[in-house]
Amino acid sequence: MICLEQVAKSFSGVPVISDLSFTVRKGEILGFLGPNGSGKTTTIRLLNGVITADAGQITVAGFDPVTAGNEVRKRCGVLTESAALYGQMTALENLLFFAELYGVSEPKARAEELLATCGLRDARHKKVAVFSTGMKKRLGIAKALLHQPEILFLDEPTTGLDPEGAKSLIHYIKELNRTCGVTILLATHQLKQVEELCHRFLFLDHGRLLEIGTFNELAEKYLTAVSIKVETDLEIAGPEFKGFQLENKFPGYLQFKVERKEEIPILLKELLAVGPVYSSVILGRDLETLYFRLKEEKA
Repeated sequence: MICLEQVAKSFSGVPVISDLSFTVRKGEILGFLGPNGSGKTTTIRLLNGVITADAGQITVAGFDPVTAGNEVRKRCGVLTESAALYGQMTALENLLFFAELYGVSEPKARAEELLATCGLRDARHKKVAVFSTGMKKRLGIAKALLHQPEILFLDEPTTGLDPEGAKSLIHYIKELNRTCGVTILLATHQLKQVEELCHRFLFLDHGRLLEIGTFNELAEKYLTAVSIKVETDLEIAGPEFKGFQLENKFPGYLQFKVERKEEIPILLKELLAVGPVYSSVILGRDLETLYFRLKEEKA
């Protein structure tokens, strides 16, 4: 659905995107990850034909976003960090306005449907200026979905949301992909929020592709050594237990380092042979740890 080949973009001679190549498959949620200033928003603007690349090729749903911008926009919805709504208009008026621009058939019915879906039915006649950040984000998604796009670009969708609002929005995005098959490019630096949402992850830094793949693929490559925190009544003297390195001790807990995840059941079996084990948690095998490990190795 989305393909970039050796794309480059500079502003005033300063490179923002450098030799960037990747694809997004139909029906996939790709986490487009990186810190502020890594080039995520610039890439989304390139994909929507808002700006043109200095080099390389881009296709979205089979079209060039520069030469066939209208065809791309027919098939894509975009939620930017600011949501781009009119504060002095009501939620319903905003959706009806954009529905007319998109040429949506039966705009009133479609707007009412999306307001209900996004939990804004009771606020549809309120001016957007009085909306909370979370309400504006939900209305922004409703706006992006008006014309039933095949592809959805989400640029920092949870910025400014409280934890409950962010969780609710992430759940809605997941359900949208599951029920409608919408292809989603989700740009964010909030790694913990999207760890269980995306099918694959792309790590971007200073406009360069660091790595791309599923979490398991990347973890197997970069997070071989992990720590495991075990809840137990056992007391162990010394720095080792049955050949396993003891990293730390807490009241009621022991923390071990293992070189490969395949060693974890062996360790637990040895512990259970001499005392109770109530729970175990793997540490250092998450998206945030993966990102920093990637930065170290790719620097």
